[in-house]
Amino acid sequence: MRRIIISGPTGAGKTDLAFEISQFLPIEVISMDSRQIYKYMDIGTAKPDPYQLSLLKHHMIDIIEPNEYFNAFLYQKMAKEIEEEIKKRGKIPVYVGGTGLYIDALVKGFFEGVSRDENIRKELSRLNEQEPGILRKMLEEFDPEAASRIHPQDMKRTIRALEVYLKTGKRISELQTQNSNEDFLLIVLNPKREELYEKINKRAEKMIEHGLIDEVKMLLNKYGRALDSLKTIGYKEITDYIDGVYSLEMAVHLIKRNTRHYARRQIIYLRRFQNAIWFEPTKSSIEDVVQIIRKECNI
Repeated sequence: MRRIIISGPTGAGKTDLAFEISQFLPIEVISMDSRQIYKYMDIGTAKPDPYQLSLLKHHMIDIIEPNEYFNAFLYQKMAKEIEEEIKKRGKIPVYVGGTGLYIDALVKGFFEGVSRDENIRKELSRLNEQEPGILRKMLEEFDPEAASRIHPQDMKRTIRALEVYLKTGKRISELQTQNSNEDFLLIVLNPKREELYEKINKRAEKMIEHGLIDEVKMLLNKYGRALDSLKTIGYKEITDYIDGVYSLEMAVHLIKRNTRHYARRQIIYLRRFQNAIWFEPTKSSIEDVVQIIRKECNI
């Protein structure tokens, strides 16, 4: 059976769609959200609430502490094991979420033939310190496809791509293509832009009403301020508000703005998948999606 992936920008209604689909098909959800994996980060990551989770089984939510290390390779490994367990129970696994790196992990896979080279990494880091932006220019020249997939500020993945090229003479995008899994169905929710932005803005306000400030204070008291997980949109702005950097009104404004920018980046990323099926989520479109899943996956 083809791997089923439901994605789209933040706030598009991916979770709601999964619940609608579960009325027609015996599915279980494998979350594809890089922040919902963390315990205690509930309000700012818009996790399904306990009642929703009791209605539809979700996996890969609340699996690690906010100060624990996790990456896309671990995600792929764990998610595929869960996928097989769901199939053994006679259910249909459906991946739901908007984290592009996790989609790449599922679709493109990983290659392990190119080991780390600390000397190359140190030299690249030194070069970037001397001339900020030079590594991005190098990547765009050596591997334009990888450059189109890696965010300009993602130095870790930029260095890895350059490391592979300098060590082997081969582009990391080519090696990843060799490990790709084309047997997947990608359904992308594509709401009207103005409706999406309105929903994002309202959701930011509701997060404050539902206790996001107290949630952030609890995390700061328990784990301190050095957490990478607290760099998440919503948590970062509220942390700055708590620290007196700016007012609550400004913090909420920045959450809305930064979330809209993130949604745009997600849409740009998803456009790279030529075989993806895009649709505008409406009540009448749910059965269409179910029919697409049944047809494309022979269910």
